[in-house]
Amino acid sequence: MEIDKVLERYYLSPCYGIEFCIGFPGNLLVVLGYIFCLQEWQSCNIYLFNLAVSDLIFLCTLPRLSYLYAKELKETLPGACIVNRYVLHVNLYSSILFMVWLSMDRFLLVKHPTRNNFLLRPRTALIVSGLSWLAVNVEIVPMIALMIQDLQNHNYSRCEDFASLKGDVNPLGYSLGLTMTGYIVPLLGLCVFSYQIAHLLQMQERALQRRTSYKRPLRVVTSAAVMFLVLYTPYHVLRNVRVASQMSWAKLPECTKMYIEAVYILTRPLAFLHSVINPIFYFLMGDKFRQLLISKLRNIARKTQS
Repeated sequence: MEIDKVLERYYLSPCYGIEFCIGFPGNLLVVLGYIFCLQEWQSCNIYLFNLAVSDLIFLCTLPRLSYLYAKELKETLPGACIVNRYVLHVNLYSSILFMVWLSMDRFLLVKHPTRNNFLLRPRTALIVSGLSWLAVNVEIVPMIALMIQDLQNHNYSRCEDFASLKGDVNPLGYSLGLTMTGYIVPLLGLCVFSYQIAHLLQMQERALQRRTSYKRPLRVVTSAAVMFLVLYTPYHVLRNVRVASQMSWAKLPECTKMYIEAVYILTRPLAFLHSVINPIFYFLMGDKFRQLLISKLRNIARKTQS
């Protein structure tokens, strides 16, 4: 049995299954909590809600992938193939983008505790969220074109991963561009806001001669930057290496290509692990939502017992 088939059955399938079982309840709880518990929405709640919805939709695609890999089956429905890859990559890049806006929101909140900045208004957050969804979809459009061409070349009988697609669009150039615009630039944004929050807190401590009470935003933003750095970097590096190895000018032996693909497969569940970790940030962003959700759950539990 080929090494990629072994990894798909005994590594990808259980990993995707575990990620769904852990991530889906957490994100569903957050989405329902925001809808039924939170009456007054602030800008950060809007960004977090969009992030949770994106994660929830993506996690719903994992059971089918896990089943197909476990049974060593290929995706036979072209529509399902396209939708799955589309949802996967939209989630991949919308997650880090919404985390950037959340970091911006935390920075502005530290700088303007009275929320007098227009970027802290819920209406502004709605506009930014809508533009973010639009931007991510524009980034993914070339990949959809590549997928359709690749499916046509294989008579709609083979659903390939992004790193294995071939078509009129230059796969390597597009992958590098997507890495830059979808990952590196937002990651730099997270790092910049982390530095700005730390610098602002340091200035406040010097001015007030006491420890400030705004340490939580710094911890949240820094943790988000570290999470995406650790989870996304291996995936993007190996994806570009995998795409480059398929180029005619690479002239790599098949054995080397096989090992590159195997290592690339190892990075995929790691990249998608952010959907499991993200709910932690929802509960760290403030006590109000956490208290409302716990109170709601307690009321439901009491009614159930009665």
